[in-house]
Amino acid sequence: MDKRNLSSYLINTAAAVVIYLLISALISGGIITRQYQGVLVFACVNCILAVSLNLTTGFLGELALGHAGFMSIGAYTGALITKAGVVEGVPGLLLGMLAGGLVAVVFAMLIGIPVLRLKGDYLAIVTLGFGEIIRVLIEAVPFTGGAKGLTGIPRLTDFTMAYWVMVVVIVVLFAFIRSRHGRAAIAISQDDIASEASGINNTYYKILVFGIAAFFAGVAGCLYGNYMGILGASSFNFAKSIDILVIVVLGGMGSFTGSIVAAFGLTILPEVLRGFAEYRMLIYSVALIMMMLFRPSGLMGGYEFSLSRVIRKFIPGKRKEEAK
Repeated sequence: MDKRNLSSYLINTAAAVVIYLLISALISGGIITRQYQGVLVFACVNCILAVSLNLTTGFLGELALGHAGFMSIGAYTGALITKAGVVEGVPGLLLGMLAGGLVAVVFAMLIGIPVLRLKGDYLAIVTLGFGEIIRVLIEAVPFTGGAKGLTGIPRLTDFTMAYWVMVVVIVVLFAFIRSRHGRAAIAISQDDIASEASGINNTYYKILVFGIAAFFAGVAGCLYGNYMGILGASSFNFAKSIDILVIVVLGGMGSFTGSIVAAFGLTILPEVLRGFAEYRMLIYSVALIMMMLFRPSGLMGGYEFSLSRVIRKFIPGKRKEEAK
């Protein structure tokens, strides 16, 4: 790792720690109430879902409409593991996240390997059907609680766990998209014929990216299930997949920064407008429409915010060093 990349990682790590300490201080001081702590946990979960879906839809250029299905697989798998109590406490939650992500990958491979060999919008159609099939299966089998839902799940997820898992996921996906594998995925989204002609194995990279996105959707699902303490299949319907896709489109296709901002904004905004109960959804809908009319590429477009870039811009010594 060169000096510039190392300094960038250190600056971003320091920023993540400062943000966490600030929010923790506000929670300890009672400024952030228990209700808004829950909103922050949901925002972190939505952020993980959005950045993982952005990997498939934004960077790879493949439309997927069943992300809530992978989330539900991770949620139920993680919940069943933590409920069984094989491993107690936080290690049990970590085991649940790992298992939830891996089971989601297995299902992603079952639909991704045959479908991603084809060109066109077949993935959108198949994932749409997959999400609904998973929801029906969850309600049909007894060990998930059936239509009554799964109860008695240990509530192991808190803001600290959700926040740091989110940070790790974002760092991993940023590193991936800047690797040669990530550049190959971007090349496929730009022109799949040209990328294949240049020696890139399109099918392999499509399946790889789709599998990674499903894994982190499963991780987000496990966090969600172990925060709620109760799960119902109706929480993972088609509308949930569309909500995640709206976050990605609003933030900007191909921008992790945009997904992060949009995930927190669209999760917190309805709660902020709760006082305007009669007009809350109207204001929310109008804000989304105006955004799409005046900024169709999303909040960030394809731009990524870099704190280290800002620091280099305002520190003369850093600018001279960069020029060299």
